[in-house]
Amino acid sequence: MLSDQNTHMDENEDLETLGEQLYPLIYHKHQEHAAKLTGMLLELPGPVLSQMLQDEVLLSEALEKAVGALQVEEEPSEVEDGLSSSSDSLGDKLFDLVDVYNTGQSHKITGMLLEQQRDVLMELLVDSRLLEQQVEVAVKTLQQVEEETDASDSSDGEEAEQLGEQLFLLVEEVEPLHANDITGMLLEMNPDALRPLLLDRALLEGAVHKAQGALQGGALQGALQGAQQGGALQPPS
Repeated sequence: MLSDQNTHMDENEDLETLGEQLYPLIYHKHQEHAAKLTGMLLELPGPVLSQMLQDEVLLSEALEKAVGALQVEEEPSEVEDGLSSSSDSLGDKLFDLVDVYNTGQSHKITGMLLEQQRDVLMELLVDSRLLEQQVEVAVKTLQQVEEETDASDSSDGEEAEQLGEQLFLLVEEVEPLHANDITGMLLEMNPDALRPLLLDRALLEGAVHKAQGALQGGALQGALQGAQQGGALQPPS
């Protein structure tokens, strides 16, 4: 419990330090709203803020977006009138606000938010706290989808490997000489078509014989081509 309190204090001290460093830079460009803009930027992750202190271009871009968001908060009725007839403008404005958070997924998050009712979207434009909450939810959702996709790809690979090992042992009993080649050929089939081979010996033997015939046919064709090329290279007698 004490360590958690210390961590929380450290984070607050870091934010205070970052705020003290950011404020003069912001005040130089936006005196009237320097305190408000500093507070808005301090909602961003610490590493992003540290990078802004070292990159004037990055800071300027973030300030531009924050100023836009501040204008939306101060003049909500004008924004609503300006966007009432244009969904493109609504999407563009929402994207600019989402992009302030530097998630690296602004386009995806904006697309997710735009699936909501128009009244909700208009509220997001004027309520920075609500927007921040929905951006956080969207980020977590995207992370979860990526994790599930990675897990699915991993499980598919493991399943294919296990299927190949089981199939090889069975093929080796039928045709030990070419078990590797035949197993490789069979594994090109759909997994749903392979599973019955593991349970039905007759079905497996039929598939192995067909693959063996294909192998022999390929070998024969290769031998004929080799003979023809060798004959073409022989000097006339």
